[in-house]
Amino acid sequence: MTRQDRGPDGGHDGIAPRSQLAGGELGRAWTGEGHDTGPIDGQDQTGSAAPRFDTGTTVVGLATDEAVVMAADRRMSLGGRFTANKSVRKVEQVHPTAAMGISGSVGPAQDLIRSLRAEASLYESRRGEAMSLDALARTAGGLIRGLPVTPLLGGVEPGSEEGGGADGGDAEAARARVYELDGGGSVLADDYAATGSGMQVAYGVLERRYDRGASVEAAREAAVAAVAAASERDTASGNGVTVTTVTGEGVETVAREEAAAGEVV
Repeated sequence: MTRQDRGPDGGHDGIAPRSQLAGGELGRAWTGEGHDTGPIDGQDQTGSAAPRFDTGTTVVGLATDEAVVMAADRRMSLGGRFTANKSVRKVEQVHPTAAMGISGSVGPAQDLIRSLRAEASLYESRRGEAMSLDALARTAGGLIRGLPVTPLLGGVEPGSEEGGGADGGDAEAARARVYELDGGGSVLADDYAATGSGMQVAYGVLERRYDRGASVEAAREAAVAAVAAASERDTASGNGVTVTTVTGEGVETVAREEAAAGEVV
């Protein structure tokens, strides 16, 4: 399907559409239990240019009428030359109904996820309700400034109604949304997106297979196919796929082994 801008009014509550702006396992649960807080990227405390753990990565996010599906490969490299880990989880829950997928340096990515998770938790503790998706995206845009990471944020608006999408309909009514962010602090809302070193190949699959009205299972298969296709050509992506599904009920993540060749097309 062809993607179009939302219109002259811009995106969701201050979030600009794409056309208006130029622009190891990170955790286990929303509660924060068991999260590793130690630095694992290659730079020491003095900022010396030691080799860093990077996730070259392919991360994709797709919004349907009732959920967001995010998928990522599982490979982590050391300085782009050596596969340091084959089972990294690159999509993490940061909010009761939202998750973030990370591409870039692992240490700053971990810091970003911890900080965003803490901001969302603090907001909920003070206000008695979960932070809205747009507020979460704006918060992430502020936290990411200057960091060597390129994340995707996807989620389902708590308590809102179904309908709408970035290419048509009532944009404000869309329950499920995907946001692209970058180190300059820009926040771009869209129906689907990809990031990382394999994004060009992934976009080719997403452009052909994305359907806002598709079932959640069909969205999962499209996301897996996009990451699998990128892994065929991008040396920094591979070692299987992690699929995360975000609904109004919460966040669920399942790891898959190497995708079969038939899933690429």
